[in-house]
Amino acid sequence: MVPLDDDSKKNDVRGPTGHPLEIPRLACGAMADLESYHAKPAHNEPLGFPGELIDDWKEVAIAKIGELASKNRAFQVYLDACVKCGACTDKCHYFLGTGDPKNMPVARQDLLRSVYRRYYTFAGKNFPWLVGARDLTREVLDEWYNYYHQCSQCRRCSVFCPYGIDTAEISMAAREILDTVGQGQKYCNEIIAKVKDVGNNLGLNPKALRATLEDLEEDLEEETGISVRLPLDEKGADILLITPSADFFAEPHIEGLLGYAKVFHAAGVSWTISSYASEAANFGMFIGSYENMREVSLRIRKAAQDLGVKRIVFGECGHAWRVAYSFLNTLAGPFDFLDQNYPIPQHILEFTHAEIEKGTLNFDKSRNDEYRMTYHDSCNVARGSRMGDKPGGQFEIPRAVLKAVCNNYFDMDRDTIKESTVCCGGGGGLLTDELMDLRTKGASPRMKALQQVTEDHGVTHMAAICAICKTQFSKVMPKFGYEMDSVLSVHQLVSNAIILDGQQTADDTSEAEE
Repeated sequence: MVPLDDDSKKNDVRGPTGHPLEIPRLACGAMADLESYHAKPAHNEPLGFPGELIDDWKEVAIAKIGELASKNRAFQVYLDACVKCGACTDKCHYFLGTGDPKNMPVARQDLLRSVYRRYYTFAGKNFPWLVGARDLTREVLDEWYNYYHQCSQCRRCSVFCPYGIDTAEISMAAREILDTVGQGQKYCNEIIAKVKDVGNNLGLNPKALRATLEDLEEDLEEETGISVRLPLDEKGADILLITPSADFFAEPHIEGLLGYAKVFHAAGVSWTISSYASEAANFGMFIGSYENMREVSLRIRKAAQDLGVKRIVFGECGHAWRVAYSFLNTLAGPFDFLDQNYPIPQHILEFTHAEIEKGTLNFDKSRNDEYRMTYHDSCNVARGSRMGDKPGGQFEIPRAVLKAVCNNYFDMDRDTIKESTVCCGGGGGLLTDELMDLRTKGASPRMKALQQVTEDHGVTHMAAICAICKTQFSKVMPKFGYEMDSVLSVHQLVSNAIILDGQQTADDTSEAEE
């Protein structure tokens, strides 16, 4: 990442005020024609959904709305409670980026709320025009598919709603209804099917995973001069690492995985990855499917039991940590067979931060002096989970680790970080190429804040702890004047700075050559 020069300033997305959250001009229907690919029968059926749109879809969809409202009290309250106060209208990064009014959280909610009112409220049944109720038609169903796949379920709007209405819950419900009638999304459903079949989003089989880890071990030995292991399927290890499959094959994710390995090595703990449950991500949450969330989570439980581990540690993945922190015990617990003296589960940053506090890790911060860093709070970590034993740990622990390994760190605009963080623009099942225009526009508030801190403090790189965020930013940052590798894993920086016992450093090599 480099400061904006005259050429790159043409990509500066800031408006007249220069504020990262500047409200756009309305552009009605601007995103009405954007649509992600529909799932095929091969993607839907392994998840327990119809292969394609069923004949009685209308009756099934209406019944599903009633079922969700009856068994999910929050869902019904969210549909009933909105008073159209307007507090959420400008809080969605997709609205800020596109200007389409239907990307205002309240308007996106109303796409479903209007149908709910028509069939499940007295006023809607008898005076639909009075309460904005409308019939469920094929056009409405298509509108749901379009706009509910323009929501990353980041929950920023819920932070500002005086009633606590969570648009993400409504978005998840809408997607579940669509799946129930055979209108699933290819990206999410195909990925979930791969996890069920092989154990990870990539469809990477155990043999290929083992070969990948062995190659990475060779790279680590070449770098450090010592043997740093990345174990697979080792029974009796203390820790089972569950990490996003991006850590096995792509930059900057791989560098983060190498950082985990170095930290575990320095801490002197035994650990392993499971080929049966090698995936931290749980896309079941994105489609609102409890059954699929549970099935993916149960793989983790089985892996932990089969390998006889004492602890479960999750790698850098935003929604994986939300599912793990908030739902894992409900979905797949109780985890009474694990060591109760440790958090169940634990985030890798909690582990690393604890080792820093104990003084077991040795860092040379100058090894990251080529970077002037800032940090992107991933939505699901910031607003759907916690780290450590104190409120706000999910904000403070990543920053504490960054400051322990970097000399130059600067936060972005306060309105765009921590609990108010703006989304990367690619979360919630939207990280697919056909939605690139939406992803770019959705990322623009974060890019505005990044451009601002670049100009104010000379920031060159941004760190993140979410696989989706890192993948998204590597694609969209070049559109705003930055290099693809301007986004880094937090544990990539840890990997750069850590000095292991017996490690061969560049200084040692120079002395030996002399």
